[in-house]
Amino acid sequence: MRIIKRELYLSKIRKYYDIDLIKVLTGVRRCGKSIILNQIMDELKLKITENHIIYMNFEDFEFEEINTAKKLHEYINPFIKDSKKYYLFFDEIQHVKDFEKVLASFKATLNCSIFVTGSNSTLLSGELATLLVGRTVEFQIMPFSYQEAIELFEINEKPLPENFIIDYIKWGGMPQRFVFEDESEIKKYLEDVFKGIVEKDIYKRDSNIEKYKFNTISSYVLSNAGKEFSAEKITNYYNTQNEKNKSGIEKKTIYNYVEKLEKAYLVSRVKRFNIVGKEVLKTIEKHYAIDTGFRTINTNLINYEDTFFLENIIYNELILRGYSVYTGKTYKGEIDFVVIDGKKKCFMQVSYLMPSEETIKREFDAFKPIKDASPKYVLSLDKIDLSHDGITHINIEDFLLHKKDLYFA
Repeated sequence: MRIIKRELYLSKIRKYYDIDLIKVLTGVRRCGKSIILNQIMDELKLKITENHIIYMNFEDFEFEEINTAKKLHEYINPFIKDSKKYYLFFDEIQHVKDFEKVLASFKATLNCSIFVTGSNSTLLSGELATLLVGRTVEFQIMPFSYQEAIELFEINEKPLPENFIIDYIKWGGMPQRFVFEDESEIKKYLEDVFKGIVEKDIYKRDSNIEKYKFNTISSYVLSNAGKEFSAEKITNYYNTQNEKNKSGIEKKTIYNYVEKLEKAYLVSRVKRFNIVGKEVLKTIEKHYAIDTGFRTINTNLINYEDTFFLENIIYNELILRGYSVYTGKTYKGEIDFVVIDGKKKCFMQVSYLMPSEETIKREFDAFKPIKDASPKYVLSLDKIDLSHDGITHINIEDFLLHKKDLYFA
Protein backbone atom coordinates (compact mmCIF):
# COMPACT_ATOMS: atom_id res chain seq x y z
CA MET A 1 0.00 0.00 0.00
CA ARG A 2 1.33 3.44 -0.95
CA ILE A 3 1.82 5.87 1.94
CA ILE A 4 0.32 9.34 1.98
CA LYS A 5 2.53 12.35 2.62
CA ARG A 6 1.35 13.81 5.91
CA GLU A 7 1.64 17.40 4.80
CA LEU A 8 -0.51 18.65 7.67
CA TYR A 9 2.39 17.88 10.02
CA LEU A 10 5.30 18.38 7.63
CA SER A 11 4.16 21.94 6.88
CA LYS A 12 4.43 22.74 10.60
CA ILE A 13 7.71 20.92 11.23
CA ARG A 14 9.49 22.06 8.05
CA LYS A 15 10.21 25.56 9.35
CA TYR A 16 12.13 24.01 12.27
CA TYR A 17 14.42 21.74 10.24
CA ASP A 18 17.45 23.99 10.84
CA ILE A 19 16.33 25.78 14.01
CA ASP A 20 18.22 25.04 17.21
CA LEU A 21 15.33 23.38 19.06
CA ILE A 22 14.84 19.68 19.63
CA LYS A 23 11.87 18.60 17.55
CA VAL A 24 9.74 16.21 19.63
CA LEU A 25 7.04 14.16 17.87
CA THR A 26 4.66 12.66 20.40
CA GLY A 27 1.55 10.55 20.04
CA VAL A 28 0.00 7.16 20.56
CA ARG A 29 2.02 4.17 19.40
CA ARG A 30 1.39 3.14 15.74
CA CYS A 31 -0.12 6.49 14.73
CA GLY A 32 2.58 7.17 12.12
CA LYS A 33 5.38 9.08 13.89
CA SER A 34 8.12 6.94 12.32
CA ILE A 35 6.66 7.48 8.85
CA ILE A 36 6.80 11.24 9.38
CA LEU A 37 10.42 11.00 10.47
CA ASN A 38 11.19 9.12 7.26
CA GLN A 39 9.34 11.72 5.20
CA ILE A 40 11.40 14.48 6.86
CA MET A 41 14.60 12.58 6.04
CA ASP A 42 13.48 12.15 2.43
CA GLU A 43 13.07 15.91 2.13
CA LEU A 44 16.45 16.58 3.73
CA LYS A 45 18.18 14.13 1.39
CA LEU A 46 17.29 16.42 -1.51
CA LYS A 47 19.81 18.96 -0.17
CA ILE A 48 21.89 17.13 2.47
CA THR A 49 24.39 14.33 1.90
CA GLU A 50 23.15 11.10 3.45
CA ASN A 51 26.19 10.67 5.70
CA HIS A 52 25.00 13.76 7.61
CA ILE A 53 21.67 12.13 8.43
CA ILE A 54 21.68 9.58 11.25
CA TYR A 55 18.57 7.57 12.12
CA MET A 56 18.05 5.13 15.01
CA ASN A 57 14.85 3.31 15.97
CA PHE A 58 15.21 2.05 19.54
CA GLU A 59 12.52 -0.57 19.03
CA ASP A 60 14.69 -2.14 16.33
CA PHE A 61 16.64 -5.13 17.63
CA GLU A 62 19.74 -3.69 15.95
CA PHE A 63 19.90 -0.97 18.63
CA GLU A 64 18.70 -3.01 21.58
CA GLU A 65 21.99 -2.74 23.46
CA ILE A 66 22.28 1.03 22.97
CA ASN A 67 20.03 1.65 25.95
CA THR A 68 21.88 4.25 28.04
CA ALA A 69 22.95 7.84 27.46
CA LYS A 70 26.62 6.84 27.58
CA LYS A 71 26.21 4.09 24.99
CA LEU A 72 24.27 6.38 22.66
CA HIS A 73 26.96 9.06 22.98
CA GLU A 74 29.67 6.52 22.17
CA TYR A 75 27.70 5.20 19.18
CA ILE A 76 27.08 8.61 17.58
CA ASN A 77 30.50 10.20 18.00
CA PRO A 78 32.32 8.16 15.28
CA PHE A 79 29.77 9.35 12.70
CA ILE A 80 30.71 13.01 13.23
CA LYS A 81 33.46 13.69 10.70
CA ASP A 82 33.34 17.47 10.14
CA SER A 83 31.84 20.74 11.36
CA LYS A 84 28.85 20.71 8.98
CA LYS A 85 25.35 20.27 10.40
CA TYR A 86 24.24 16.75 11.20
CA TYR A 87 20.60 15.70 11.43
CA LEU A 88 19.97 13.21 14.22
CA PHE A 89 16.74 11.16 14.31
CA PHE A 90 15.94 9.11 17.41
CA ASP A 91 12.74 7.06 17.19
CA GLU A 92 11.11 6.02 20.51
CA ILE A 93 13.89 7.66 22.50
CA GLN A 94 12.29 6.76 25.86
CA HIS A 95 13.97 3.33 25.64
CA VAL A 96 17.34 4.99 26.32
CA LYS A 97 17.99 5.54 30.01
CA ASP A 98 18.82 9.20 30.81
CA PHE A 99 18.32 10.09 27.14
CA GLU A 100 17.75 13.74 28.06
CA LYS A 101 21.38 14.05 29.19
CA VAL A 102 22.87 12.84 25.92
CA LEU A 103 20.47 15.03 23.90
CA ALA A 104 21.58 18.04 25.94
CA SER A 105 25.21 17.07 25.29
CA PHE A 106 24.68 16.72 21.52
CA LYS A 107 22.88 20.03 21.44
CA ALA A 108 25.67 21.77 23.33
CA THR A 109 28.67 20.25 21.53
CA LEU A 110 27.60 19.40 17.98
CA ASN A 111 26.38 21.36 15.01
CA CYS A 112 23.19 19.35 14.76
CA SER A 113 19.43 19.37 14.38
CA ILE A 114 17.72 16.78 16.57
CA PHE A 115 14.39 15.02 16.00
CA VAL A 116 12.94 12.54 18.50
CA THR A 117 9.71 10.60 18.89
CA GLY A 118 8.07 9.11 21.96
CA SER A 119 4.87 7.26 22.82
CA ASN A 120 4.46 8.48 26.38
CA SER A 121 3.87 12.09 27.43
CA THR A 122 6.34 11.63 30.29
CA LEU A 123 8.88 12.27 27.53
CA LEU A 124 8.03 15.98 27.67
CA SER A 125 6.40 16.46 31.05
CA GLY A 126 9.18 14.75 32.95
CA GLU A 127 12.58 13.63 31.73
CA LEU A 128 13.05 15.84 28.69
CA ALA A 129 11.35 18.99 29.95
CA THR A 130 13.33 19.18 33.18
CA LEU A 131 16.77 19.34 31.58
CA LEU A 132 15.84 20.97 28.29
CA VAL A 133 13.18 23.47 29.31
CA GLY A 134 12.67 26.05 26.59
CA ARG A 135 14.81 24.10 24.13
CA THR A 136 12.18 21.79 22.62
CA VAL A 137 9.20 22.16 20.34
CA GLU A 138 6.45 19.53 20.41
CA PHE A 139 4.29 18.23 17.58
CA GLN A 140 1.50 15.89 18.60
CA ILE A 141 0.89 13.31 15.89
CA MET A 142 -2.56 11.75 15.66
CA PRO A 143 -4.08 8.87 13.68
CA PHE A 144 -5.33 9.65 10.18
CA SER A 145 -7.94 12.37 9.98
CA TYR A 146 -11.00 11.69 7.84
CA GLN A 147 -9.44 13.72 5.05
CA GLU A 148 -6.18 11.76 5.24
CA ALA A 149 -8.08 8.45 5.25
CA ILE A 150 -9.84 9.39 2.03
CA GLU A 151 -6.53 10.51 0.52
CA LEU A 152 -5.11 7.06 1.34
CA PHE A 153 -7.83 5.38 -0.73
CA GLU A 154 -7.31 7.84 -3.58
CA ILE A 155 -3.53 7.42 -3.94
CA ASN A 156 -3.93 3.63 -3.82
CA GLU A 157 -6.71 3.83 -6.42
CA LYS A 158 -9.06 1.85 -4.19
CA PRO A 159 -12.80 2.52 -4.22
CA LEU A 160 -14.04 4.31 -1.12
CA PRO A 161 -16.34 2.06 0.93
CA GLU A 162 -19.99 3.04 0.74
CA ASN A 163 -20.98 5.44 3.52
CA PHE A 164 -17.33 5.68 4.56
CA ILE A 165 -18.07 8.25 7.27
CA ILE A 166 -19.79 5.53 9.33
CA ASP A 167 -16.81 3.20 8.82
CA TYR A 168 -14.45 5.95 9.99
CA ILE A 169 -16.60 6.81 13.01
CA LYS A 170 -16.63 3.17 14.06
CA TRP A 171 -13.07 2.05 13.33
CA GLY A 172 -11.13 5.32 13.48
CA GLY A 173 -7.95 6.30 11.65
CA MET A 174 -5.06 4.16 12.92
CA PRO A 175 -3.00 3.96 9.69
CA GLN A 176 -2.43 0.20 9.47
CA ARG A 177 -6.07 -0.66 10.03
CA PHE A 178 -6.76 0.38 6.42
CA VAL A 179 -4.73 -2.62 5.22
CA PHE A 180 -7.64 -4.81 6.33
CA GLU A 181 -11.08 -4.92 4.73
CA ASP A 182 -12.90 -7.43 6.90
CA GLU A 183 -14.29 -5.95 10.13
CA SER A 184 -13.17 -8.93 12.21
CA GLU A 185 -9.59 -8.38 10.99
CA ILE A 186 -9.77 -4.65 11.77
CA LYS A 187 -11.07 -5.43 15.26
CA LYS A 188 -8.31 -7.99 15.87
CA TYR A 189 -5.64 -5.54 14.67
CA LEU A 190 -6.90 -2.74 16.93
CA GLU A 191 -7.12 -5.09 19.90
CA ASP A 192 -3.51 -6.16 19.33
CA VAL A 193 -2.34 -2.54 19.03
CA PHE A 194 -4.24 -1.53 22.15
CA LYS A 195 -2.79 -4.45 24.10
CA GLY A 196 0.72 -3.56 22.90
CA ILE A 197 0.34 0.07 23.99
CA VAL A 198 -0.85 -0.95 27.44
CA GLU A 199 1.95 -3.51 27.84
CA LYS A 200 4.80 -1.33 26.57
CA ASP A 201 3.80 2.19 27.61
CA ILE A 202 1.93 1.52 30.85
CA TYR A 203 2.71 -1.85 32.46
CA LYS A 204 6.39 -1.75 31.55
CA ARG A 205 6.76 1.68 33.17
CA ASP A 206 4.87 0.70 36.34
CA SER A 207 5.17 -2.88 37.53
CA ASN A 208 2.94 -2.17 40.56
CA ILE A 209 -0.25 -1.82 38.52
CA GLU A 210 -2.94 -4.36 39.32
CA LYS A 211 -3.62 -5.47 35.75
CA TYR A 212 -7.17 -6.72 36.24
CA LYS A 213 -8.21 -3.45 37.85
CA PHE A 214 -6.47 -1.39 35.19
CA ASN A 215 -8.06 -3.36 32.35
CA THR A 216 -11.52 -2.90 33.86
CA ILE A 217 -11.07 0.84 34.43
CA SER A 218 -9.47 1.52 31.04
CA SER A 219 -12.24 -0.37 29.25
CA TYR A 220 -14.87 1.62 31.14
CA VAL A 221 -13.23 5.00 30.44
CA LEU A 222 -12.84 4.28 26.72
CA SER A 223 -16.33 2.83 26.26
CA ASN A 224 -17.73 5.95 27.94
CA ALA A 225 -15.50 8.45 26.13
CA GLY A 226 -17.35 11.72 25.72
CA LYS A 227 -19.60 11.19 28.70
CA GLU A 228 -19.24 13.15 31.93
CA PHE A 229 -16.33 11.82 33.98
CA SER A 230 -17.21 10.61 37.46
CA ALA A 231 -14.80 8.66 39.65
CA GLU A 232 -17.76 7.74 41.85
CA LYS A 233 -19.61 6.15 38.91
CA ILE A 234 -16.50 4.20 37.96
CA THR A 235 -16.06 3.02 41.55
CA ASN A 236 -19.67 1.83 41.68
CA TYR A 237 -19.29 0.10 38.30
CA TYR A 238 -16.11 -1.67 39.37
CA ASN A 239 -17.50 -2.75 42.73
CA THR A 240 -20.68 -4.05 41.06
CA GLN A 241 -18.59 -6.07 38.61
CA ASN A 242 -16.58 -7.57 41.47
CA GLU A 243 -19.16 -8.22 44.18
CA LYS A 244 -18.18 -11.89 44.48
CA ASN A 245 -14.53 -11.37 45.35
CA LYS A 246 -15.14 -8.13 47.27
CA SER A 247 -12.16 -6.52 45.53
CA GLY A 248 -12.86 -2.80 45.78
CA ILE A 249 -11.04 0.16 44.27
CA GLU A 250 -10.24 3.62 45.62
CA LYS A 251 -10.90 6.87 43.79
CA LYS A 252 -7.21 7.82 43.90
CA THR A 253 -6.43 4.59 42.02
CA ILE A 254 -8.98 5.51 39.36
CA TYR A 255 -7.42 8.95 38.89
CA ASN A 256 -3.97 7.34 38.73
CA TYR A 257 -5.05 4.85 36.07
CA VAL A 258 -6.81 7.48 33.98
CA GLU A 259 -3.66 9.62 34.11
CA LYS A 260 -1.69 6.66 32.74
CA LEU A 261 -4.15 6.37 29.85
CA GLU A 262 -3.59 10.06 29.14
CA LYS A 263 0.19 9.73 29.26
CA ALA A 264 0.05 6.86 26.77
CA TYR A 265 -2.03 9.14 24.49
CA LEU A 266 -5.01 6.77 24.60
CA VAL A 267 -7.37 9.44 25.93
CA SER A 268 -7.43 13.25 26.12
CA ARG A 269 -8.94 15.11 29.04
CA VAL A 270 -11.31 17.99 28.39
CA LYS A 271 -11.95 20.63 31.03
CA ARG A 272 -15.06 22.72 31.49
CA PHE A 273 -15.29 26.37 30.43
CA ASN A 274 -17.61 28.66 32.35
CA ILE A 275 -19.11 30.70 29.51
CA VAL A 276 -20.58 33.36 31.78
CA GLY A 277 -17.44 33.78 33.89
CA LYS A 278 -15.14 33.29 30.88
CA GLU A 279 -12.84 31.03 32.85
CA VAL A 280 -11.57 27.47 32.67
CA LEU A 281 -12.83 25.43 35.63
CA LYS A 282 -10.58 22.96 37.40
CA THR A 283 -13.14 20.19 37.05
CA ILE A 284 -12.23 17.42 34.62
CA GLU A 285 -15.41 17.18 32.62
CA LYS A 286 -14.84 14.51 29.96
CA HIS A 287 -12.31 12.28 28.25
CA TYR A 288 -12.21 11.50 24.54
CA ALA A 289 -10.45 8.55 22.91
CA ILE A 290 -7.46 9.41 20.72
CA ASP A 291 -9.05 7.09 18.14
CA THR A 292 -12.67 5.92 17.98
CA GLY A 293 -11.47 2.45 16.99
CA PHE A 294 -10.18 2.06 20.56
CA ARG A 295 -13.59 3.14 21.83
CA THR A 296 -15.29 0.56 19.61
CA ILE A 297 -13.20 -2.40 20.80
CA ASN A 298 -13.95 -1.48 24.42
CA THR A 299 -17.73 -1.28 24.12
CA ASN A 300 -20.45 -3.80 23.35
CA LEU A 301 -22.92 -1.23 22.05
CA ILE A 302 -22.41 1.30 19.29
CA ASN A 303 -25.22 3.85 19.09
CA TYR A 304 -24.29 6.66 16.72
CA GLU A 305 -27.40 8.60 17.64
CA ASP A 306 -26.09 9.23 21.17
CA THR A 307 -23.52 11.54 19.43
CA PHE A 308 -20.58 10.51 21.62
CA PHE A 309 -18.73 8.85 18.73
CA LEU A 310 -19.36 11.92 16.57
CA GLU A 311 -18.28 14.29 19.34
CA ASN A 312 -15.08 12.26 19.63
CA ILE A 313 -14.36 12.62 15.90
CA ILE A 314 -15.02 16.38 15.99
CA TYR A 315 -12.95 16.88 19.15
CA ASN A 316 -9.94 15.10 17.62
CA GLU A 317 -10.28 17.14 14.44
CA LEU A 318 -10.37 20.40 16.40
CA ILE A 319 -7.24 19.42 18.34
CA LEU A 320 -5.57 18.41 15.08
CA ARG A 321 -6.23 21.92 13.75
CA GLY A 322 -4.47 23.44 16.73
CA TYR A 323 -7.44 24.79 18.68
CA SER A 324 -7.96 24.72 22.44
CA VAL A 325 -11.18 22.85 23.20
CA TYR A 326 -13.39 22.79 26.30
CA THR A 327 -16.87 21.68 27.20
CA GLY A 328 -19.09 24.67 27.86
CA LYS A 329 -21.15 25.41 30.96
CA THR A 330 -24.07 27.85 31.00
CA TYR A 331 -26.44 28.58 33.88
CA LYS A 332 -29.02 26.33 32.18
CA GLY A 333 -26.94 23.47 30.90
CA GLU A 334 -24.02 22.60 28.64
CA ILE A 335 -22.59 23.30 25.21
CA ASP A 336 -20.65 20.47 23.60
CA PHE A 337 -17.57 22.54 22.79
CA VAL A 338 -16.08 25.95 23.37
CA VAL A 339 -13.41 26.24 20.69
CA ILE A 340 -10.67 28.84 21.21
CA ASP A 341 -8.25 30.16 18.61
CA GLY A 342 -5.83 32.57 20.26
CA LYS A 343 -8.04 35.15 21.95
CA LYS A 344 -11.08 34.40 19.81
CA LYS A 345 -13.67 31.67 20.26
CA CYS A 346 -16.79 30.00 18.91
CA PHE A 347 -19.41 27.63 20.34
CA MET A 348 -20.40 24.25 18.93
CA GLN A 349 -23.10 21.63 19.26
CA VAL A 350 -22.77 18.18 17.65
CA SER A 351 -25.74 16.08 16.57
CA TYR A 352 -26.13 12.85 14.60
CA LEU A 353 -29.15 13.82 12.51
CA MET A 354 -31.93 16.35 13.08
CA PRO A 355 -34.96 14.70 11.47
CA SER A 356 -37.63 16.65 13.33
CA GLU A 357 -38.41 20.20 14.37
CA GLU A 358 -38.11 19.05 17.96
CA THR A 359 -34.54 17.85 17.45
CA ILE A 360 -33.57 21.01 15.57
CA LYS A 361 -35.05 23.16 18.32
CA ARG A 362 -33.22 21.24 21.05
CA GLU A 363 -29.81 21.63 19.40
CA PHE A 364 -30.20 25.27 18.39
CA ASP A 365 -31.84 26.33 21.66
CA ALA A 366 -28.78 25.13 23.59
CA PHE A 367 -27.23 28.48 22.65
CA LYS A 368 -30.08 30.60 24.07
CA PRO A 369 -28.49 31.19 27.48
CA ILE A 370 -25.31 32.50 25.82
CA LYS A 371 -25.17 36.30 25.53
CA ASP A 372 -21.67 36.18 24.02
CA ALA A 373 -21.76 37.25 20.37
CA SER A 374 -19.09 34.74 19.28
CA PRO A 375 -20.10 32.53 16.31
CA LYS A 376 -22.28 29.52 17.07
CA TYR A 377 -22.34 26.26 15.10
CA VAL A 378 -24.41 23.09 14.97
CA LEU A 379 -22.67 20.18 13.23
CA SER A 380 -24.60 17.13 12.05
CA LEU A 381 -24.70 14.58 9.22
CA ASP A 382 -27.73 16.29 7.65
CA LYS A 383 -27.06 17.19 4.02
CA ILE A 384 -29.38 20.19 3.86
CA ASP A 385 -28.42 23.53 5.38
CA LEU A 386 -30.46 24.07 8.55
CA SER A 387 -28.87 27.38 9.56
CA HIS A 388 -31.19 29.93 11.13
CA ASP A 389 -31.38 32.78 13.64
CA GLY A 390 -27.69 33.59 13.19
CA ILE A 391 -26.59 30.05 14.07
CA THR A 392 -24.66 28.23 11.34
CA HIS A 393 -25.33 24.59 10.50
CA ILE A 394 -22.44 22.61 8.96
CA ASN A 395 -22.51 19.10 7.55
CA ILE A 396 -19.93 17.02 9.44
CA GLU A 397 -18.31 15.56 6.32
CA ASP A 398 -17.97 19.05 4.83
CA PHE A 399 -16.27 20.17 8.02
CA LEU A 400 -13.90 17.19 8.17
CA LEU A 401 -12.96 17.73 4.51
CA HIS A 402 -12.36 21.47 5.05
CA LYS A 403 -15.18 22.41 2.70
CA LYS A 404 -16.68 24.48 5.50
CA ASP A 405 -14.46 26.03 8.15
CA LEU A 406 -15.03 27.86 11.40
CA TYR A 407 -14.91 31.59 12.05
CA PHE A 408 -14.00 33.06 15.42
CA ALA A 409 -14.72 36.32 17.19
